[in-house]
Amino acid sequence: MMQRWLPVGILLLWLGMVVMAPWLNLQPDHIELSRILAPPGSSAWLGYDDLGRPLLDRLVAGAGTSLFVALWVVVISAFIGTVIGAISAYAGGVWDHLIVRIIDIFLAFPGILLAIAMAGLMGPGIDNVIIALSTVGWVGFARLARAQVLSIKQRLHVTAAVSLGVSHTAIIRRHVLPLTWAPLIVEASFAVAGVVIAEAGLSFLGLGVQPPEASWGSIIRDGTRYMLVAPHMVLVPGIALMLVVLAVNLLGDQLRDWADVRSRRVA
Repeated sequence: MMQRWLPVGILLLWLGMVVMAPWLNLQPDHIELSRILAPPGSSAWLGYDDLGRPLLDRLVAGAGTSLFVALWVVVISAFIGTVIGAISAYAGGVWDHLIVRIIDIFLAFPGILLAIAMAGLMGPGIDNVIIALSTVGWVGFARLARAQVLSIKQRLHVTAAVSLGVSHTAIIRRHVLPLTWAPLIVEASFAVAGVVIAEAGLSFLGLGVQPPEASWGSIIRDGTRYMLVAPHMVLVPGIALMLVVLAVNLLGDQLRDWADVRSRRVA
């Protein structure tokens, strides 16, 4: 039971940090030169960074950045990928062949490298990070949606709707897409974990949010220069990133098991 609710608790804590941030009177950009690289203590539970800024405040601010990017990228990728994959599978023929070739081209390149290249071309910034990650993130949803629709469109209720003269748009919206939500939700949960890591990686390389805005990746980058004298600068955001990604993946596994009827126990 504890293993089941632990990822939910971690994700609620992550969400709670973001929601409560405006009411916590945080000062992530406040500099105290006398506390540069100070370790965790009573004045700051997680210590201070290389500029004397409270690490707890910057951790909470970075949580908001990660959640903002993850939600937008997953929503955009899921919408674009689902629409393209569903239409491709339902239409078939040349259109489906073309979409499959485009997906294969995207899969030929490592997604994170393509995102780095796009972010480098467009320049740093949170908006460009969302665009770059969405450009490479729709492929997984398109493949899954296409596979699901290829299976569903052969079922009797779809054939009956076609025989009754129902429009193709109505068939996709009412009879096909509702049956694909479960696997797509599972895919979205795993995509959140991937986006959180990718956003941290881009910020670590200087292609994400720019100073003084906080990101877990940029905090880790700043801390790598002081690992021997102030390891908390790397450990704090690193552990936070690990816990969030682990919790999202565990929740995704639980959703996958729930969506798979064959894995459920018969009462």
